Amino acid sequence: MNEDRLDPWGTSSVKDYGRLQSEFGIAPVAPLLPRFKRPSAHLSRGIDFGQRDLARILDAVENNRPYAVMSGIKPDGAFHLGNKMTADDMIYFQSLSKKARVFYAIADVEAYADNGLSFAETTKTAVRNVADILALGLDPDRSVVYKQSEEMRVMRLSTIFSRGVTNNMLKAIYGERQIGLYMSALIQAGDILMPQLPDLGGPKPVLVPVGADQDPHIRLTRDLAGRYYDQFEFVPPSAIYHRLELALTGGYKMSKRTPVSGFTLDDTPTEASRRVKTAFTGGRDTVEEQRRLGGRADICPVYDLYRFHFARDNEHVELVYHECTGGIRLCGECKQEAMGLVKAFLEDQRKKRDSMMGDAKELLAKSRDYLASTGK
Repeated sequence: MNEDRLDPWGTSSVKDYGRLQSEFGIAPVAPLLPRFKRPSAHLSRGIDFGQRDLARILDAVENNRPYAVMSGIKPDGAFHLGNKMTADDMIYFQSLSKKARVFYAIADVEAYADNGLSFAETTKTAVRNVADILALGLDPDRSVVYKQSEEMRVMRLSTIFSRGVTNNMLKAIYGERQIGLYMSALIQAGDILMPQLPDLGGPKPVLVPVGADQDPHIRLTRDLAGRYYDQFEFVPPSAIYHRLELALTGGYKMSKRTPVSGFTLDDTPTEASRRVKTAFTGGRDTVEEQRRLGGRADICPVYDLYRFHFARDNEHVELVYHECTGGIRLCGECKQEAMGLVKAFLEDQRKKRDSMMGDAKELLAKSRDYLASTGK
């Protein structure tokens, strides 16, 4: 029985990434790695595993041509580790060229459709979310951040796209859903393709960094780009996919819907450390078995914390892996080290975020003015 599920609004799990690539036509990242002068941690550690038309972005970098990096966040709570993975990729690809511009959507329409959150509720959350991504390193001078509900270009595109899809087409991609989620999917397609509109520089490569569970949105948007090529000359959006991080409880994905499966960047170091301390591991039943057989790092969410986020460098990741699988490292000491790394990161992130709340409000205001001026 196939247990892999891709659900952008629910619980997803992927055990076999090779099967996923084969079934949905996702190309591997590995053949393109030699073209990166400074591979990111996600690239060098195999966290970014798949791509669609990533070569277009590399062509733009190498030839000093404009491109956009586009993603968003649903403002339904604090920034979590999945949001951080997407943000890390956005920041990295923005850093590769001065011709790169980030478009970051505050998906307040999706938050209303999926979570029932009012636009007033999500506004405050959005500011804090933007402060978090600024604290992680986003360059505000080459970024446009906006709320879906306020950007008429996105709404117009979603209305245009609604004539190009049928209920059966959306059901085939997403399954049976409420109409509000189908609408939010069309709005996300508008988000992804908006950077190619004439008043925002016209057709160009656009990279969308996402988790594997968001591929349905990418497939829909690429299809719409083709259907509306004669009207807009859209370049089909590129995508880079990261693996889903193991839940601290032992499941195949951390989820905001299951708070104990991970922690957020708003959690106190004490709370985050408690969750790491009680996390499921790939350890053996006894110390003797661990020494003799080695741990199972590949199914260990604590190892994922090192690999995905908190290891000092690639050599540190390799050391943790080999000490675990070689029976040198025990789970208790591994957790203690991870707790220290998490604590240091959260303390630093909190200080940076709190100092950037004003910058976040300023970026939202500047982006609103910019989009208003270009939309005239």
